[in-house]
Amino acid sequence: MTLPHATPRTRRSRVRMTRAQRHEQLIDVARGLFAEKGLDGTSVEEIAAHAGVSKPVVYEHFGGKEGLYAVVVDREVQTLHDAIHAAISQPSVSPRRLIELGTLALLDYIEESPDGFRIISRDSSPISLDGKDSAESRTFATILSGIAARVEGLLGAQFARRGFDPDTAPLYSQMLVGLVALAGQWWVDARETTSLTKPQVAAHLVNLTWNGLSGLLPHPRLLVTDEDADA
Repeated sequence: MTLPHATPRTRRSRVRMTRAQRHEQLIDVARGLFAEKGLDGTSVEEIAAHAGVSKPVVYEHFGGKEGLYAVVVDREVQTLHDAIHAAISQPSVSPRRLIELGTLALLDYIEESPDGFRIISRDSSPISLDGKDSAESRTFATILSGIAARVEGLLGAQFARRGFDPDTAPLYSQMLVGLVALAGQWWVDARETTSLTKPQVAAHLVNLTWNGLSGLLPHPRLLVTDEDADA
């Protein structure tokens, strides 16, 4: 009896990978699924099927879906952390230029790794490989907190020189970083429909943040008074 010729799909399935190659393949497959469906919406069965392996292979490499997810998140967080840290750690840079560099670093990451950004900005709860919560786990939120701390130091010095209350520097740093991060979340989905280029988005963000800071009042007041609020 003549055996049927192997199809390209069956030939591919017979290609053996080293353990390291299979490890990376599973990470790559899971990354796309997590970006599309999130952690809860992705199953081990789907990951195994897309990778062309059995479920036990996924468990063997990562101990389960959560372990694989933790590896994917850690890699993306590390990539973003390194990019922004390098951008805002340059010596002898003016505060405005620092905002520009940090903004561009985030937008660069979004442009180059939109799936990764979707994962870490949507699913920000830290997950450790051993299944236990870790206070040292890094997430998108912790990256933003680190950036805000750096910005806080710059703003505190600027506020002191201009007669502003330095105790408000942490609040303003959180607002600035949050503004850029939320705009980045918008841009990751709007890139295909907006006519704005990455440098233009960055320029508008810096325009609002920097020029907004330059026009700050040292003692702002609400237009609504306590009496109006009680009415």
